[in-house]
Amino acid sequence: MIPDMNFFEIILYRTTNADVTLGALLKFFFVLSLSVVAARIFTIYLRRSLQDRVSKDVTEAVIKLLYYGAMGVVFISILPLIGLDPSGLLLAGGVAGIVIGFASQNIVGNLVSGFFLMIERPIKIGDQVEVNGISGYVSDIRIISTLVRTYDGLLVRIPNEQVFTTNITNLVGHPVRRFEYTVGIRYSDDADEAIRLIKYLIDKEPFALQNPSPSVFVNELGDNSVNISVRVWAPVSEWFDLKTRILWTIKKTLEENGIEVPFPQRVLHFTGDSERVNENVEELLAESEG
Repeated sequence: MIPDMNFFEIILYRTTNADVTLGALLKFFFVLSLSVVAARIFTIYLRRSLQDRVSKDVTEAVIKLLYYGAMGVVFISILPLIGLDPSGLLLAGGVAGIVIGFASQNIVGNLVSGFFLMIERPIKIGDQVEVNGISGYVSDIRIISTLVRTYDGLLVRIPNEQVFTTNITNLVGHPVRRFEYTVGIRYSDDADEAIRLIKYLIDKEPFALQNPSPSVFVNELGDNSVNISVRVWAPVSEWFDLKTRILWTIKKTLEENGIEVPFPQRVLHFTGDSERVNENVEELLAESEG
């Protein structure tokens, strides 16, 4: 090696310092062709395996990355067959990789996080999720980012690194989900009868699960009402409809049986002459009407 060679001349020297024979050239192309066929078969198998798990865009991106990555490794590995030393190319590629890595740290982080999301699969397309304060439906999972369609219809792009490193709440990840609300009744009403009516309504609902069983009980003696807690489990596909339907049915049924939801009440005590009391009452009535 000549001492005054520059960096690129050294790489060129180390790469081409060999003779090439016809046999070595044929062997090189045979191995390369065989590797291409094997890679094609593997990509077909991979495409069929991923078609029901991730979106088509993600599948194609993964397949292309694996295909060209594998072919690149094979190509570099068989370079000695035609007398080429791959160490020079690896050295140049390593330097270029370091430069590109520093220039695109966020992109690489999102790319790696995207692969981990596909492997771990904490969320899938169509799931209802909450990620970093953003709630909605998973519209797409891409290599660099994840798209979430909010309940208001907005499309939000979240970088995969942010998705993977923060808490993810999958609202439909479990097949069943519980809802709960508090029903307040008057102190003069029969709480046992109210509980019986609510349980009867829940038992009539075909999507209200009995295992885990629902629970209805007096939870609190409030300032203006006796508060009854209602907890019901339902399939995630029926959770929202059942929650809204049962609540309205409970209200109507309790009212039909003379059990009412009380309004906030306040007891006022007035001291002084009757004239002053009347003035205070008139002021309070005026404020309430206003």
